[in-house]
Amino acid sequence: MVRASYILGGDGSIADARHHALAFLDQAHARRHLPVSDRARELTQLVVSELVTNARKYAPGPVWMELRITARIVEVVVLDSNPAVPAARPADPARIGQHGLEIVKAAAEELLIEQEALGKRITARIALPDPTGCR
Repeated sequence: MVRASYILGGDGSIADARHHALAFLDQAHARRHLPVSDRARELTQLVVSELVTNARKYAPGPVWMELRITARIVEVVVLDSNPAVPAARPADPARIGQHGLEIVKAAAEELLIEQEALGKRITARIALPDPTGCR
């Protein structure tokens, strides 16, 4: 398993997080010849964006992000200082915003939410190969 960790702070942290995720996937593909599909790249960026946005919005302090990759999956792990465990809300087309966790659940193969001593850890697992066979 290859991994990289980042501490995200400041106003540009969401864009920085997406940039780190793409660079990580590009390196994994180039150096380890892992099958990173376009779908996996797009879903990873989406999941990173949603999880980091929620962490920045609801938790004080810095956000820690770890990316892990194997031959089959990429894991996006986000830790923040808010111990409250989020829950996806029921579908409501009239609701504006607060769809982030619903989006992550739809994009990921698996979503784990764990309370930590000083906050919570959210892990989303995304398949690297495209199940339709496209790049």
